[in-house]
Amino acid sequence: MKLLAILADAKDAERIAAIAESCTAEEFRLDAHVPSGHQSMRMLVSDDKVQSALDMLAPLVESVAGARVLVIPVEVSLPQQSEEERKKEDAALAAREALYASAEKSARLDRDYLVLVVLSTLVAAIGLLEDNVAVIIGAMVIAPLLGPNMAFGLGTALGDTALMRSALASLSVGVLVAAGISVLIGLVWPWNAYSEEILARTNVGWDSVALALASGAAAALSMTTGLSSVLVGVMVAVALLPPAATFGMMIGAGKWQLAAGAGLLLAVNVVCVNLACKLVFLLKGIEPRTWWRKKSAHRSMKIYITVWVVTLLLLSLAIHLRNQFNLQ
Repeated sequence: MKLLAILADAKDAERIAAIAESCTAEEFRLDAHVPSGHQSMRMLVSDDKVQSALDMLAPLVESVAGARVLVIPVEVSLPQQSEEERKKEDAALAAREALYASAEKSARLDRDYLVLVVLSTLVAAIGLLEDNVAVIIGAMVIAPLLGPNMAFGLGTALGDTALMRSALASLSVGVLVAAGISVLIGLVWPWNAYSEEILARTNVGWDSVALALASGAAAALSMTTGLSSVLVGVMVAVALLPPAATFGMMIGAGKWQLAAGAGLLLAVNVVCVNLACKLVFLLKGIEPRTWWRKKSAHRSMKIYITVWVVTLLLLSLAIHLRNQFNLQ
């Protein structure tokens, strides 16, 4: 359940009351006028009605200077909801605006993001070199590269090219930074033997493709339903930093066949996560508000899904050839 705090033009009060009625709001109340002259209102709606309410309110607040809508989560309410009401709320999708805010934040190419990439790369490299699974999992959980992938998928679903460009830039820079640091480590590390964890990330099979697709779908589902706890498991299952670190270290060590295997695993994970995210967003009906942007977004979504499918087929062919000729 969400409380919508609305600040709008007083002449739109009746229209907003009609919106509350069409959304079967639990409560709608007119509050006092604020000093700016706007009318303050409150609307209590269930989670499954939040998006439709926001879509109808958007034209009323976007055209009025100073008008706004605040979405406030209701943590506790009395009397308690029935079991049927709780199940309905749990199944509701997160509001488009909430998804966008979360994705936009994770796609920012700022100092904090770069620091996380550097730290997680160092943690992953240490874990790989020392053959320490616990340390590698620590690098997986930091997972700075997962956010830009999710943001790119959402940007495609919404037809938001600005978000897509931001996510792509963050992902590209993150991978380059991780690989660059790893190359330096590979150059200076005394290679006497390779740990099992390093070798595991140079071997790509069909199970890697299935795992990445399933994990990407789980990540998108957790994002749309608000089950953030699922993301920790996804971060571990489809980790991007360990193969990126392995790729860089093998280049630094001059082991080109091993580097190719790690690079192939990294590419498979990136492609599968993006493809799975786009399919989930499409099936869940995540789309822009206005009809003209919906048309553009649907067209671009089909193009990007086709591109990712073709790319995955090419990577699958590379996996087959690599396994066929035992290029390890």
